[in-house]
Amino acid sequence: MKDLTIKSIIKVCQYDELSDEDKKLIDQSIEATKRSYAPYSKFSVGAAALLNNGITVTGNNQENAAYPSGLCAERTTLFYANSQYPESAVKTLAIAARTERDFIDTPIPPCGACRQVILETEKRFGNSIRILLYGKECIYIVEGIGSLLPLSFDASAMD
Repeated sequence: MKDLTIKSIIKVCQYDELSDEDKKLIDQSIEATKRSYAPYSKFSVGAAALLNNGITVTGNNQENAAYPSGLCAERTTLFYANSQYPESAVKTLAIAARTERDFIDTPIPPCGACRQVILETEKRFGNSIRILLYGKECIYIVEGIGSLLPLSFDASAMD
């Protein structure tokens, strides 16, 4: 028996350390939380995706009384981007979350289903997606979903 060691590198920075492009994307994800429909969880999430063609699309979580029928901000954003701009890869995805009181202090990562969709989007276009996770105290920068989903399942497993 042997151990398998998995290493993920996630950069931690402050808002003022970001490039202007990244600040703008974070700001758009923060703004997108205001359009969230979260009457049950009271937890609003916004996402903004910068596409390789320079267009930015946003989305947010949409809840439903039949809980499994809702959708997370990340998937709303990526599905919209892929449906409206099917030839444009996602370059960077920014995510922000807040409660009714305020934005969260430390960044939250995407849920498992969203991680899988991010992986599929990377595979679809053959490029990694930078992920910016916003928190009031700091921002995490993730260079590709592999750092958040190291033992992933994709189509190659079915070959």
